[in-house]
Amino acid sequence: MPQEMVFTGPSVRASSPTLRDVLAVVFRQEKLLSISFAVIFLAILLWDAVTPQYQAEMRFLVQRERFYPVVTAQPAAPQSPARLEITDEELNSEAELLKDAGLLRKVALAVDAAPRRGGDAGKPSREEEVRIARAAERLASRLKVEPVRKTNLIRVDYSDSSPARAARVLQSLGALYLEKHREVHRPAGQWDFFEQQTEHYHAGLKAAQLELQQFTRTEGVVSAAAERDINLQKLAELENQARQTLVSLAEAGQRVQELETQVASTPERSTTQVRTSDNPYLLEQLKSTLLRLQMKRTELLTKFQPTYRLVQEVEQQIADTRAAIVAAERTPVREEVTDRDPNHQWARGELAKAQLELHGLQARAVAANFELGRYHTRVQRLGEQAVVQQDLERSATTAEENYLLYLRKREEARIGDALDQRNILNVALVEAPVAPPLPTRSPAMVLALALLAAGVGSTGLAFAADYLDPAFRTPDEVATHLGVPVLASLPQGLRPMNLAGVRAGTETRFEGVS
Repeated sequence: MPQEMVFTGPSVRASSPTLRDVLAVVFRQEKLLSISFAVIFLAILLWDAVTPQYQAEMRFLVQRERFYPVVTAQPAAPQSPARLEITDEELNSEAELLKDAGLLRKVALAVDAAPRRGGDAGKPSREEEVRIARAAERLASRLKVEPVRKTNLIRVDYSDSSPARAARVLQSLGALYLEKHREVHRPAGQWDFFEQQTEHYHAGLKAAQLELQQFTRTEGVVSAAAERDINLQKLAELENQARQTLVSLAEAGQRVQELETQVASTPERSTTQVRTSDNPYLLEQLKSTLLRLQMKRTELLTKFQPTYRLVQEVEQQIADTRAAIVAAERTPVREEVTDRDPNHQWARGELAKAQLELHGLQARAVAANFELGRYHTRVQRLGEQAVVQQDLERSATTAEENYLLYLRKREEARIGDALDQRNILNVALVEAPVAPPLPTRSPAMVLALALLAAGVGSTGLAFAADYLDPAFRTPDEVATHLGVPVLASLPQGLRPMNLAGVRAGTETRFEGVS
């Protein structure tokens, strides 16, 4: 039955395909559809029967059983606070380590150990390398490693057609992974290295200590720095004493000058007592003479006149005697007592003391200058010895620190080796792989997969074959392809008089168009 045509000038546009058109294609390609469906269905069933898949599984627990010491030059490597939780980065790192190409190559060699052909001794040939690389690629494609969410577990799955081989691959992978984990976190040979370095620095420490002992014996000092400090303290005290001596020497010289001036200006003797008194002996003589002259005058007056010359002479003598008595009474006798001047004596004694003190201070200044020079020389020599001794002590201290450092590192390496030997690691195998008894693909799943694949594949082939067929099957295809309207169409195998009896949907062949 011809479809309705819409004319738009010289070209005709067909409407979109309907369900009837789709079913028409199915009926036209019914044979191809049936054959392809059966072939695909049987092929999938045969593939499942020939190559069954078995999936082996194992699980690793990432934990915090031990802390790996950091190899540094510090006596005690700074350690972060202990963390017991495992981060996602650590889980992902361990998962990537399980998928390492070198690790998979070792697994391929261990599981598929075929004899080597060609090549040098101990070195595989190129064909062997290619075979191993392909085996490693197959292992990587069939291996599935993923951390289990919200846990510290890593799940490892491997699929193979042989259950024993699947289990053997995972067993080899687990053993090699633990070995790889040890190598990554603790490189091999640490104990040997630290043992060599410990012996080396022990010998260096002995040599440095021997050199230091020889220096102390040769130079005659135990601690040059301490002796230098003690002598510096004594030198400071001597310098202070020397300055005080100079001050005392100047004071003593000034005192000697002042005392010499005082001695020169002070008399040696001084009056200590002055007494004034009448002269009794003179007055007694004068009074006795006066009495005698008076008596003689009286006797002469009895004989002579007052004008007589002898009487007058006596009177004159009497007047002179009285005048002498009066003069004697007016001028008493002065008696002075002198003695050594105490100020002069004190000044002379102090001058002698000051001169002695001055001489002592001069001798002390000379001795202090000598001691200062000696201490200066000794301090300088001890300073040079202290520099050499401190350098030797630093060398000995450095050698001791290095020796103790490598001694501790050697002990850490020994403990690490012991832990490695007992497989005390931060990764533990919690679920060992076993040969799976059942395949991963169940019969129902394979049947459903075969039906789905056969249906999709056969339908696609039918539509592809119908699309690639160059024959015109409907008036619309003719109008669409040629761009002209269809005036009449005849079913294939029928004459024009039977056209009315053709039912809709029958395949038609167009004999001609106008």
